[in-house]
Amino acid sequence: MLQSLLNLFFPKVCYACYQPLMAQEDAICIHCRNALPITNFHFDHNPAIKKVLYGRADIEQGTALFRFEKKGLVQQLIHELKYKGHQYIGEVLGDWLGGELKNLPEWQTIDVVIPVPMHKKKLRKRGYNQVTKFGQRIALALDAAYREDLLLKVVHTKSQVKKTRSERAQNINDLYALERPQELSGKHILIVDDLITTGATLEGCINILKQAENVKISIATMAIA
Repeated sequence: MLQSLLNLFFPKVCYACYQPLMAQEDAICIHCRNALPITNFHFDHNPAIKKVLYGRADIEQGTALFRFEKKGLVQQLIHELKYKGHQYIGEVLGDWLGGELKNLPEWQTIDVVIPVPMHKKKLRKRGYNQVTKFGQRIALALDAAYREDLLLKVVHTKSQVKKTRSERAQNINDLYALERPQELSGKHILIVDDLITTGATLEGCINILKQAENVKISIATMAIA
């Protein structure tokens, strides 16, 4: 009764369309869930992520939950997560993708999940890394460790959103550092991020993580542009 009263005066709304949620809906309404542009990359063994990184970085597996469309529902969800403080979206998407990956043999070998890191200045300003909850829920589903203390961003950069491919790629390897690489030796690492566009950020992370001996690396993102 108390929950019903709260919903009456403070109704929960869908983060994608802002319409009130029904009692059985969580974060995203059924209409928007059905309208989201799902990729099914991991089910179809689609090499789209590998193609983005082709010739620059080798990975074992790569997937993205959604296709990113300008002014679309996915952009709205990521905006709410990234800039409006709604970290629960990361949990919902992490549970969604993690629940699918855990049943696929090629993803069951993941040992550790690592998020693309934020520089400490940006982290202080925003207060959270938008992929933390996403990565934690995937790690839980895959029975893998979650570590955000090993891969660090050591150079503060401005937003990558409006940069060209060449501008994003410039000195990308100098932005990151790896702490205690021996702790990752022989591991299959899953790097998680919100969006892959040119792949420059992930390329930099992969190159640094390969300082650890005999590692395998896979990629999982919320969306691909």
